[in-house]
Amino acid sequence: MNQKRNRFLSLDVFRGMTICLMIVVNSPGTGAELYPYLVHADWFGFTLADLVFPTFLFVMGTAMSFSMIKLKNAGPEVFWTKVVKRTFIIFVLGFLMYWYPFFRTGTDGTLELIPFSETRIMGVLQRIALCYFISAVIYYYLKKQGILIAGALILLVYWAILYVFGVPGGELDMATNAGTKLDFLILGEGHIYKGDKIPFDPEGILSTLPAVVNVLSGILAGQYIQKAGKSFEGIAKLCMAGFLLAAVALWWDLIFPIGKKLWTSSFVLYTVGIDLLIIAVLIYAIELKKRRFSVDFFNIVGKNPLFIYLFSEILFITLRRIPTRSGLDAFEWVSENIFQTIFPGSFGSFATAVAFTLLCWSVGWWLDRRRIYIKI
Repeated sequence: MNQKRNRFLSLDVFRGMTICLMIVVNSPGTGAELYPYLVHADWFGFTLADLVFPTFLFVMGTAMSFSMIKLKNAGPEVFWTKVVKRTFIIFVLGFLMYWYPFFRTGTDGTLELIPFSETRIMGVLQRIALCYFISAVIYYYLKKQGILIAGALILLVYWAILYVFGVPGGELDMATNAGTKLDFLILGEGHIYKGDKIPFDPEGILSTLPAVVNVLSGILAGQYIQKAGKSFEGIAKLCMAGFLLAAVALWWDLIFPIGKKLWTSSFVLYTVGIDLLIIAVLIYAIELKKRRFSVDFFNIVGKNPLFIYLFSEILFITLRRIPTRSGLDAFEWVSENIFQTIFPGSFGSFATAVAFTLLCWSVGWWLDRRRIYIKI
């Protein structure tokens, strides 16, 4: 957020909390299973881990409601230049992150370039880039009422597409839903995520559409927060909106189940509802009651969110590719020989993830001490 009079420290803290939880979820220790609520739901259902990514999109939307005011008034040429450039950079960084470390050991023992045909096209940063682009365009050309209508239409149209183009009887199944069919048609199996039961991309092309609504919701929330200010009335209305959306989502869940991997419309409403409740609590605690516990800790991460996330992913991938004499990679060796020795079981796995997160946080602390803020 910009250092302005209307700056909300609570939004920076919310962004930092989201990144920290994202790193914990993405880097569990080995030797034991991580706690169930820190692991994504198998298909339908909801866990704390499932809240992380949609929350980041929501917080990105709140940041856009502040940062794009000037851009919106700069004219079409400036707007399109900056938005397209930022979208391209974020998308390419995400693509290169999944291609990293670019080389592998061939059958003859020599290094060979990982073929482009085996690289994943979509992913977390790629979805962030596309959601940013689509949301920015909608925000630029539509007013509040238009954004609301656009968001509602996206959720309803996505629901319809899944049932119209999915395999009859398997419209919401992993292998036969319309999103999977579209990914195979456009991307091909070689460019799809293969870390699940079958080749399936949880950040696929079609499911990016409803994810845009998480960003649009953040934009609308950010506009309201700026208007309502740091008031009890504003907090109360945020809470009411959060409870209402969560209730509608749970009703919708009866016929269109909540699920992150398919990014269902009910999942969007449920996560937005929870995010509104969280931001209301943070505004109350930080802006009104002036609580400062852990504020600086999370604010450090919130100042360089994309860089710290990218750093955490690259570091994790690197550690998982460094062999040790024991046959374990470097990350496994630390987890099993240090943390599992001290804290056997799930807590040891969690402690490993927390330690790794603190390591990434220290990079953010170093950057903040030198007032280095990396923006794209």
